[in-house]
Formats: sequence, C-alpha cells, structure tokens
Amino acid sequence: MIRVVAVDLDGTLIRSDGTVSERTRAALGRVIAAGTRLVIVTARPPRTARALAGRAGIGGVAVCSNGAIVHDLDTDHTVINGPLPLDLAERTAAVLTGALDNVTFAVETGRRAVVSPGHGHHATHEDARHEVETPEQVWTEAESCVKLLAWSPAPVTVELLERLQDLVPQVRITYSGGNGLLEISAADVSKADTLARLCAEWDVTPDEVIAFGDMPNDLPVLAWAGTGVAVANAHPQVLARVHRVTASNDDDGVALVLEELFPAAADVVPGR
Repeated sequence: MIRVVAVDLDGTLIRSDGTVSERTRAALGRVIAAGTRLVIVTARPPRTARALAGRAGIGGVAVCSNGAIVHDLDTDHTVINGPLPLDLAERTAAVLTGALDNVTFAVETGRRAVVSPGHGHHATHEDARHEVETPEQVWTEAESCVKLLAWSPAPVTVELLERLQDLVPQVRITYSGGNGLLEISAADVSKADTLARLCAEWDVTPDEVIAFGDMPNDLPVLAWAGTGVAVANAHPQVLARVHRVTASNDDDGVALVLEELFPAAADVVPGR
C-alpha cells in the first residue's frame, strides 16, 4: 500500500513551459482524496517551491533545497533546517575556484540568494536575488547558508562531479541540470535523508513510498523509495537505475502512474 507519494518539481511534475496540466492536477487530487501524503521533494528553496506547488494544488510538507529545508507549504513555515556552515561553504568555493574555469557562486539562505558578480544562472533570477559587488562580499553579506550554488561554463558530467567530490569530501555535491550548475549541501543532507526522517516520524516504511524524479540529485530518493519512477526525459544516469520509466513531464508521466495507483474519484481536482 502506498502511503507517501514523493515528487520532484522541475522536469518531473512541471511541464517544460512551467505549467501543470489539468490531468496532472486531477491525478494529484486522487492522491489527496485517498488520504495519502503528497510530498514535494525539490532542489528549489521554499519561496519558489511554494509558488509551483500552488499551481499544482499541493499543500502540506515540502522537502526543499535538496533536503536542507523541510517547509510547511500551508503555513509558509520552515520546520527543519540542515545548514551548510558558511566557513565550510567558503572553503569549498576556494577549492572549486582552483578546479573550474570562470566559476561564480551564490549562497542560498532559504530567504534569498546572495550572488557573486557574473553569476548568471537562471536559478537565482528572482526577486530574492541579492547581487554583491565583489566575490568576497558573498561571505560577509550572507547571514546563513543552506546550499551553495557554483556555476561555470563547463557542462557537468559524471566524471567532473566525481573529481570535484573527491576534492571536497566534507560536502555533498550534486546537480539537477547539465548546464554548468553545481549544488553543494552539507555532507549529511540529501533529499533522501530528509524524506526518510519524515517517513520515520509518520511510521511509513520505504516500501510504502513511491518517488518520481528526473535528475541525478533525485537518485538517492528514487533508490530509497520502495518504487522509484523516472520520467522519460530523465537524465540517462537516472533512467538506468530506476524501477520504472513513465512518460515525459510534458506527457503527464506522473499522472499516468498515479491514475493506476489511485483509480477512484477520477475527476477530483485540488481546490487550491
């Protein structure tokens, strides 16, 4: 019996144009109507995850910032925080600066992104972006750090990720896109670790969880869950390691699986 549905947002639940289809909203409504917990598990910070979850009609708990934050979508309150110490983030940035060409950084605090000059990645193109004048100011302006973002023109490959991880084993390095953006968290923080902790609090076992994802940062969750499902547009590394592959995010892949698992109340749509 499935008691928790854990779903990634970008590239998985959300279409490439940023929308959520009516079919997907209806499928999510079936989950909610059945009394099953629906948990967003995303690399996004709470402020942007909440907006996207609202489009899908999802409330409750969200695992944000690759597991560093657990956020209550209904109250807009952060209930758990797994920070990356600022001094460790700064030391990690120094190592990556020596290993990557033209790398720039942004510190995600949970409330805003403190961005070094030239950091052009779209992940920080938002109202909460605070760009400083010099790279050094990133470390003095940021009040805390839940995730360090490192961007360089070099595409992220598995080989590059492994090499960088060997250089800084004190942190966890992953990525949710192949466009040069690395995401660095505390070593003991991941989407899977945080979801597992929540499920333990709910007396839910891994075999009672189904998880959906598309990128390498989703792999720990997909491996931990009793059933891990990748959308057809997922990274090749993900497609090779999941229990099941469904249709793409643009073809309602998540909805297809949920309709099988939750066949009742087919036309229920969350009223959010």
